[in-house]
Amino acid sequence: MSTSQQLAAFNYRVPGPLTLAPVQATSFTAIAGNAYAVDTTSAAVTVTLPASPSAGNIVQITDYAGKFATNNCTVNPNGNKINGSTSSLTLAVNRESVAIIYVDSTQGWIAYSGLTSNPFGVPVSYLIAAGGGGGSRGLGGSYEGSGAGAGGLLTGTANLTPGTNYSIVVGAGGAGGTTGSGTSGSNSTFNGLSAIGGGAGVANTGTGFSGGSGGGTWSGTAGSGTSGQGNSGGIGNGSNGAGGGGGAGAAGNSAAANANGGVGLASTITGSSVYYAGGGGGSIIGGGAGGTGGGGAGGLAVNAGTAGTTNTGGGGGGGGGTGNKAGGAGGSGVAILSVPTANYTGTTTGAPTVTTSGSNTILTFTASGSYTA
Repeated sequence: MSTSQQLAAFNYRVPGPLTLAPVQATSFTAIAGNAYAVDTTSAAVTVTLPASPSAGNIVQITDYAGKFATNNCTVNPNGNKINGSTSSLTLAVNRESVAIIYVDSTQGWIAYSGLTSNPFGVPVSYLIAAGGGGGSRGLGGSYEGSGAGAGGLLTGTANLTPGTNYSIVVGAGGAGGTTGSGTSGSNSTFNGLSAIGGGAGVANTGTGFSGGSGGGTWSGTAGSGTSGQGNSGGIGNGSNGAGGGGGAGAAGNSAAANANGGVGLASTITGSSVYYAGGGGGSIIGGGAGGTGGGGAGGLAVNAGTAGTTNTGGGGGGGGGTGNKAGGAGGSGVAILSVPTANYTGTTTGAPTVTTSGSNTILTFTASGSYTA
């Protein structure tokens, strides 16, 4: 007997199109030939298969709201078999979809096609801020301390592969200068992206430290920012004022202006408008405010520089020249993910703060950790 004759004897049929039934949110008995979108948002659902199926009957079941992992979908064979067993089958993977065909009384219903993950990826929005730089110390007399640059800021969207673990590093802020220049901030990373730590404030003359945003100087050349992440620092006037550090939204101001740190950028990723990555202010009499977004203020000639705000990536303020005051430390960075709640797995490390905004779940990492999509 030829192969074609064997297939004809078996009476093999390619399944025809299915009829899409209304969305089911409560337990029900399936009808052969239907495709069911099952919504388990509120409670688990049991799908009871037809009591007297015929060979070639098909039923398809799809997770409508991405909630099968929270509230399972149970498939009851109704006195027949699934994969040769009379036991019920549990569907417990978000966005799972399975089409089953009744073959015979020995094996009963078996899967002929299925999907156990999202082939299009899980869409997420992200915000990554690196640690801000530390402001420089004042060096006595007219040598005021310069403000530090904010940590680099990256925002955007990405598609994550289901089941993949994504490591998240939250960069620390740089130390404020106690004997001279401050220390630059550390990078924050996620999904192959790297936000660059903010450049430190440089003491006295010279070239400022570059970074996500650049640090200011007392005189000389200010530090530069990283394209797409931040801006350059400001330049001091070489007498009684130092420049402010750059921010994500603007360059640091010069001492001839006001020595304020550069303003950061606002984001609504958490559901509210919040500024991140403001530059540290330079020390100058009557000026030197920190940039909006966590930048620390300059020491105003007689005070220590103010630290950048924790988990904003703000730069530290420069220390006052009178009394050789220390520079302010940079604020630590932060990483925020906004995941569609229907796709949220709940698998994390590093204890992120978990909130919701509309149809999205928001993960705010204030320390390093990971998320499994």
